[in-house]
Amino acid sequence: MIRIFYGDDRIKIEREIKKIFGADYEVLEGVELEATDLPSIFLGGSLFADERKILIKDMGENKEVFTKLPEYLNTPHEVILFETKLDKRSATYKSLKDQVKIQEFKMPENVDMNLVFDIFKVAKRDGKKAVEMLEKIETTQDPYMMVGLIASQATKDFEYRQGAKEKRVLAELSKLDMKMKSTSIQPFSLLKSFLLQVSSL
Repeated sequence: MIRIFYGDDRIKIEREIKKIFGADYEVLEGVELEATDLPSIFLGGSLFADERKILIKDMGENKEVFTKLPEYLNTPHEVILFETKLDKRSATYKSLKDQVKIQEFKMPENVDMNLVFDIFKVAKRDGKKAVEMLEKIETTQDPYMMVGLIASQATKDFEYRQGAKEKRVLAELSKLDMKMKSTSIQPFSLLKSFLLQVSSL
């Protein structure tokens, strides 16, 4: 079975993937795939199981490979495509839309930037309270967007004061951004860890 999840609410998409797959599944980067890889991905078994759980990220960006997807609708495996963007005008999308489950996960449009800035401001003196504030809103927020907003405020702080603390905060934000993009740890857990240490930087 093939499912396609797309949209900017990465947290909800990741939760839905975990709900369907659990903790144990394969992850492939769609942009790195070749058309010749597809038979082994969609039709090949593994050493441990006939049915595989496979997550493919941003396959739609690899147009040559994505156009081949309709050829593999009979896959015996559970496959989820996680697309940041999905071109609904493409012939591939039109051929898939009535044959696979396609679900959009959209962020609420009324993200409260002031609330994010308030959390960062509180974190400078009380990390625990900042985490409590974050926990009240995290189900409606995108952690990647929040880090971007915090980084913009931290940059303004540095431009205004240019102190050692402001420099350290920016350095930690840079590390946080890298960790969020390169590890499987939940993004909100990383963000909370950052908020807890801001006051002591």
